[in-house]
Amino acid sequence: MNQYPEELKASLIARMLPPNNVSVVELVRETSIPKDTLYGWRRDARKGDVPSQDKPSDGVSSEAKFNVVLETASLNEVELGEYCRRKGLFPQQIRAWREICTQAHAPVAPKADREKLRNQAKEIKRLETELRRKEKALAEAAALLMLQKKVRTLWEGSEDERSTLRSAEK
Repeated sequence: MNQYPEELKASLIARMLPPNNVSVVELVRETSIPKDTLYGWRRDARKGDVPSQDKPSDGVSSEAKFNVVLETASLNEVELGEYCRRKGLFPQQIRAWREICTQAHAPVAPKADREKLRNQAKEIKRLETELRRKEKALAEAAALLMLQKKVRTLWEGSEDERSTLRSAEK
């Protein structure tokens, strides 16, 4: 059984979990680690058996995270990697913190707007349900029309045969 370095395992788990959500298949192609192993690591991480790298309990204050985001804003990938090794962080953590900082200043919709959006979502769902119902009814009507045409064709065909037989008998 292969033993993988904890650093590799932690970085791959961080890539499989939000906010990155890299697929297991892609990681198999990159690392040649068996997919069952990666699925197991991800399952254990979701259960909480493996410490996640971006949980709030990681001991880093919100202010420190913000300072890290500011310090790394202008770094390229190589410099970011060096910075992360020096500080004991993962680039995925910093990206997640940057995203949180970006979203923190997004305007919050007023309650009336949220209520309006909720009502619109309900109306859309109701309309989609009605559309599905009407599509089913239309498909059923089309099928009935086709059957009606087939029956008419069969009856007309048999009447033509009967009249042909009667005239032949005379």
